[in-house]
Amino acid sequence: MMAWVVGLALSVVFATGAEGPAWAVATFESLGLYYNRAAAAEACQVRYRMAGAAEWREGYPLVYDQRERQYRGSLVGLTANTLYDVRIEAGGERVEFQARTRSQEFPVGKTTHLAGGGTDQTLHIREGGTEKGWHVVTPAPGTKFVSDVFNLSDYNVVVEADYVVLRGLELKNAGIHAVLIRPGVQNVVVEDCHILGWGRIGGARVWGVTSGSDSGIYAEKDAGHLVIQRNLIEYPRGGSNDWESGHPSGPQGISLIDSRGGNVIRYNTIRSTEDHGFNDGIGGGSNYSFKGSPNRDSDIYGNIISNCWDDAIESEGANMNVRIWSNYLHHTYVHIATAATSMGPLYIFRNVLGESRVSHQDPSGGMMIKTGMSYIEINGERVSTGLGYRFIFHNTALQPNGGLDVFSSHELHHAISRNNIFYSRGRTYPSDRGEPSNDFRSDLTGSYLGGGFVRSMFLDTQRLEWFLAPTMNRIQWGRVESTRGGRNFSIIDPLVQAKNPALDRGVRLPGFNDDYSGAAPDIGAFENGRPALGFGREMAPGFSRPPWEVY
Repeated sequence: MMAWVVGLALSVVFATGAEGPAWAVATFESLGLYYNRAAAAEACQVRYRMAGAAEWREGYPLVYDQRERQYRGSLVGLTANTLYDVRIEAGGERVEFQARTRSQEFPVGKTTHLAGGGTDQTLHIREGGTEKGWHVVTPAPGTKFVSDVFNLSDYNVVVEADYVVLRGLELKNAGIHAVLIRPGVQNVVVEDCHILGWGRIGGARVWGVTSGSDSGIYAEKDAGHLVIQRNLIEYPRGGSNDWESGHPSGPQGISLIDSRGGNVIRYNTIRSTEDHGFNDGIGGGSNYSFKGSPNRDSDIYGNIISNCWDDAIESEGANMNVRIWSNYLHHTYVHIATAATSMGPLYIFRNVLGESRVSHQDPSGGMMIKTGMSYIEINGERVSTGLGYRFIFHNTALQPNGGLDVFSSHELHHAISRNNIFYSRGRTYPSDRGEPSNDFRSDLTGSYLGGGFVRSMFLDTQRLEWFLAPTMNRIQWGRVESTRGGRNFSIIDPLVQAKNPALDRGVRLPGFNDDYSGAAPDIGAFENGRPALGFGREMAPGFSRPPWEVY
């Protein structure tokens, strides 16, 4: 039901869900916003609040897609299972509606307790649940359940039904995938599991290896609305080749193939050794498409991902209201791959980008963010897959030994970056940085020496934290006259202490850094004076040890 209210210069639509011209698609901590409008206005502003609260908060403006005649964008940092008022304004029109974020609780309809001990047989889950009563599969109380199929079965678990929760299982030595989610299956949760030893040997196509992407968790075409959280996925049986023998190919931690979207992948630890490295940590396909992985309305956050010979996170395809934040990505070639982003917007924010390398023998490093596009044919028409927006905010790139270049050399459209620490030894921005519609500002950039000794800009800690030190080492280029102990002498290019240029030097980004502490937002992933970001399964809110660690 909609009602039009006409004021002096503002028309207001009250819309509920998809009944009106505007609606939201929810995850636990985000809302993807959609507003159909015949033409673009000068700007499209968003305000939001918890339902009934006195004050409205400003969100980041929506962006217009001429192909769909639609504004799109996201609200982030929300509270789960909470009703929000949303107000969208463009061209003298206002749309108001309410949307509720998803609950993190999965109501139980049936529980299947797996007998303690082990099995060498594939577990097929063919009985599902409903939205109001999920089917939970978990070890019997006080026991642990281990599936070790010893490479004699392709899978540990096959999920063929909707509304299923796999909880607290140890899954070992699958011939191909540890968990296989069948085509079209929706609403599956895989949580608190330990997955290891899966897959075929892997290796480069030029070696004659035609298999690839054997995964700890593999979702076939059109599966979606998956929650993959707090898992330890480690040490596949085989290993990917590196770039010295061609494009890497081999095992992956998590793979989604042309997903339906609505996925949340959070607080997982995905790791291995270099000789059993992944192709991608989180990946899938189809890359140059209008679906892909994770496709749309999805969040990837709080993960630790390492030991990848291609991409730590491969988010490629539609990337429509996909949000990637607060991940620690280390020992990889590409930190985040985004080729293509056919629909957008894609938000990449507050990630920490660690070491990068090309191969076992070449430590020179790859790129932090892979871009790119292609043209595909749809209904006889040649269509670009590179027109979606990318927003890149508040990321920290670690040096030395980090990515060589910030962006890859591929074609790039509609990329907006703000408040990133992007010191790099190579190229910072692409050569076509201004066109079409690229906008790179308020980042901290420079070469390793030119930007200062980057390690010194962070406070010392044994934790995965990169809070900013008040001062850092810099080289003062040129001849500097000095007097010490009554003697006059010159110093060439002396090392000096200077104020940390990332402190209080960022610009405000509504909805992304409203809680800054100090005169202005800090540049980079960590805001001094605010809680640290949490990476990996053990940093998940309310984390407790699952059965496979306790018994």
